Amino acid sequence: MKVLIVGSGGREHAIAAKVAQSKKVTKIYCAPGNAGIASIAECVNIGPMEFDKLTAFAKEKAIDLTVIGMDDPLVGGVVDAFEAEGLRVFGPRKNAAIIEGSKAFSKDLMKKYHVPTAAYETFTNADDALAYLETAKMPIVLKADGLALGKGVLICNNLDEAKAGVKELMVDKHFGSAGDKIVIEEFMTGREVSVLCFSDGKTIKPMTSAQDHKRAKDGDQGLNTGGMGTFSPSPFYTAEMQTFCQKEVFDKTIDAMRQEGRTFKGVLFVGLMLTQEGPKVLEYNARFGDPEAQVVLPRMKNDIIDVFEACIDGTLDQLALEFEDNAAVCVILASDGYPEKYDKGLPITGFENFDGKEGYYCFHAGTKFDNGQIVTNGGRVLGITAKGKDLHEARKNAYEAVGWIDFANKYYRHDIGKDF
Repeated sequence: MKVLIVGSGGREHAIAAKVAQSKKVTKIYCAPGNAGIASIAECVNIGPMEFDKLTAFAKEKAIDLTVIGMDDPLVGGVVDAFEAEGLRVFGPRKNAAIIEGSKAFSKDLMKKYHVPTAAYETFTNADDALAYLETAKMPIVLKADGLALGKGVLICNNLDEAKAGVKELMVDKHFGSAGDKIVIEEFMTGREVSVLCFSDGKTIKPMTSAQDHKRAKDGDQGLNTGGMGTFSPSPFYTAEMQTFCQKEVFDKTIDAMRQEGRTFKGVLFVGLMLTQEGPKVLEYNARFGDPEAQVVLPRMKNDIIDVFEACIDGTLDQLALEFEDNAAVCVILASDGYPEKYDKGLPITGFENFDGKEGYYCFHAGTKFDNGQIVTNGGRVLGITAKGKDLHEARKNAYEAVGWIDFANKYYRHDIGKDF
């Protein structure tokens, strides 16, 4: 079986590594891939939004299955483009990927079908949003409606911050057209948990839980990022919560999407806040989380090709998802200055330290080859993941492995998974 993976980050490297374990797979391609993915797949210089080129390549190489890793092509309709050419593809269609593509859509869906979430209002006019804030309770959360690389959420502690946030999103267009519409919602307190779920449109099955760290600096300080590290499982997500979420969140969401004529096949990422009133949905994504995939997939026992095919064929109810009884921690090695300004093109050393080390992973995110040398090529450069018998051991192992890699502007948080 020949598999094509679309994307270029740490998530796609984690997917490729899992696909490479399948005995069914004989060849992996990745478009466009990165320097780490190149060790297990043939990287192809096609961008994730070049749908015509992607489908033409899939037909030329007789690709048996394409896996879409990234949000932009999913929201843009890449699955529809592949299906129109009779090609087998894993991921939600455009009309289902809107659950991530529009925060307003997902909030309205939750309200209509009684999925627990924060109270909210939606605005397309900055003056109306500012007027609403005058009587709103602080702190409050502002969300750009569209895709913003995981950074379009502003937590505002007072009215001045909230007004500045509306200006940033709607007037200054810090995230472009993603801020044409915004959602203003109540601030929820509690533990955050991410649950990635496989769905075939009728059945939805959760993977093991994870928790991400979004802020750039230790102690959850600094700017919001795409994620600075994560751990799995979350000790705060109990069996009782899992039972509640299966019935009141996961099943309801998939049923709602089907009733709306937007059957969801693929990975539904559910961001939860464990409030005093119970779990509530923070957000939905329409694909594997990044860096959540880097701790969830290494703990998965199943052949991932079997799961992808069950989702496509509508037979997920016949498959049991299994995960190892252990833990994993991922620490992101970033370029100092991320998520704002940072240097690229800096040589990276130490990859050989991972050779033959079972339970240790170095997932590439922002890397490329430069004259045969692997160099930095992004804000988030590598995801250093390690497993252990429990979270304490996994964390110790991950931070040990962080020291195996070096590059000039290497930066990372020191407290990933510390607070459990």
